[in-house]
This record gives sequence, C-alpha cells and structure tokens, in this order.
Amino acid sequence: MRPKVTVVGGAGNVGATVGQYLVAKELADVVLIDILESVQHGRALDLLETGPILGSNSRIVGTREYRDTADSDIVVVTAGIPRKPGMSRDDLLNTNARIVGEVVDRITAHSPRCILIVVSNPLDAMTQLALKRSGFTRERVIGMAGVLDAARMQTFIAQELRVSVENVHACVLGGHGDAMVPLPRYSTVAGIPITELLPPERVEALVKRTAGGGGEILALLGTGSAYYAPGASVVEMVEAILKDRKKILPCCVYLDGEYGIHGLCVGVPVKLGAGGVEQIIEIRLTPDETTALHRSAAAVKELVDILKL
Repeated sequence: MRPKVTVVGGAGNVGATVGQYLVAKELADVVLIDILESVQHGRALDLLETGPILGSNSRIVGTREYRDTADSDIVVVTAGIPRKPGMSRDDLLNTNARIVGEVVDRITAHSPRCILIVVSNPLDAMTQLALKRSGFTRERVIGMAGVLDAARMQTFIAQELRVSVENVHACVLGGHGDAMVPLPRYSTVAGIPITELLPPERVEALVKRTAGGGGEILALLGTGSAYYAPGASVVEMVEAILKDRKKILPCCVYLDGEYGIHGLCVGVPVKLGAGGVEQIIEIRLTPDETTALHRSAAAVKELVDILKL
C-alpha cells in the first residue's frame, strides 16, 4: 500500500507541481485539496492520465472535502495568497495566518499522526503558526525554504564554475527572505569550498544572487512566482521522509537553544527520516556568520511577535 500525501492548495502552481513530481516518482497516492469548485479536480485528472505514459500507478484525486484527506502520512501546506498592490506586509501576514491556521485545524482533525510540510509565506512565521496550532512535536512540523535556497545557490555555483550540479553542495541558513544566510565556507564543489575556487567578489555575487533568487524569477515572469523548483524541493523532503533516507537537508524547524536561538522556527541543517526531523545538525560558525544568523532570526521574530505566537 502506497503512502498518502495531501497537498493543500492543490489548484495552485506550487501545489499542482508537487503533485506532478510525486506521481512521476510514484512516491505516494496524492490528494489535491483546494477551495475552488473544479480546478483541483481538473489538475488531478490531467496528472492521473500521465500514469500510462510515465509508468506510474499512483492514484491522485482532487477534492474540496477534508474528509478525503483522512489518514495522510504527510500534508504539504501551500495555501495562502500572494502580496497584492497596496497590501501591507502585516495585511499579508494576518491573512495568510488565518488561512494556514484554519487549514492546520482541519488537517490535524483528520490526520492526527501526519507530518506537516509548510510552504506558505511568510514561510518561517507560518511554520511556527502551524506548530502551535497543530500541537505536534517540532519533529513533525517542517518548513520548506532552505532546500530551495540551497538549490538556487547550487545552480549559480555550477553555472559560474561550469561544473555538474551533482558536484555542488550549498549551505544556506536563516529565514526565507532577504536576510537568509548563505555560507560560502560550507558550499563546495567536489568537496572543495568555493572560497578556494572563486575570488571574493564572485563569491559575494553568488551570495547576493541566492538571497534575491525568488525576486529574480518574479521580475522575469512579470506575474506569479516560482513553482518548478519549490515543488521539486518539497518532493525531495517528502521522499527523504517516506523512504527514511536520513538525508541532511536545510529546513525550517523550531529551535530551542540550538545556534543560540530560542523559541523560533528558522532554517538550519536537519536529518530527515521516517520520524520527520530526526536530528538538528549544529555546525560551527564564525562570529560574523553567527551575527548574520541571529539577525535573520530577529527578522523572523518580528513577524512571530505580530502574530503573538
């Protein structure tokens, strides 16, 4: 029997892309749930019809009913709205907090043993909200951000050095946004730190481009935002959990003293396996890196304080 993965916001681009990759890899049976009348049904049927071509027997259904999500092993939360013209940051925060809070309440009522992967923005604050509303342990509520940010940095490094992306590893800590903390010392090509392969000005350019990676795509698209890479990032996390891979990935998790940060959900390296977050990996940071990470955490705390979490 295949595991069951629910994607909340399944009619949207990120949610549907998660469903697409899950079906292509035949990782799970999939439920796409959304508030819309029919779009999620159409996306699910379209993806189901790829099965004979891809050789995938995964079942995928679209629904508006939370009872159809019952007994999910993993629930991916992509629900929320993008920031609109004239909308303040606080307006966006409060609107998405209401949406994510309602989603978590309904999901946990039907799947009390699931693992939650949060994608909704602002990511770190929404992960903390999901943790509080669900009542789950911190091992079972994980935000997807660092996997995406690291993938962007890996891409830029591979382009810069003209090497295979398979040779590149990147490390990014902190909140998901302008204050994220890419770590060049821990970003390597075939085990060699990029600080030994590139001059400082090129390293700094890669760091800056990584921090602005989402905005770069938004500017190119004109409307909408990235969804292929975010969808693939979610599925890498799902696969690590379902296959108990014990894979170390940068994820947003609740810190209780690690890295000197207390009571906040922030991106750090973790080991993902069948239990969700099985270990938080603490790497040694320089004083400057520690300062940058704490500055990023402070930006997350501003949002968390607004929500009174």
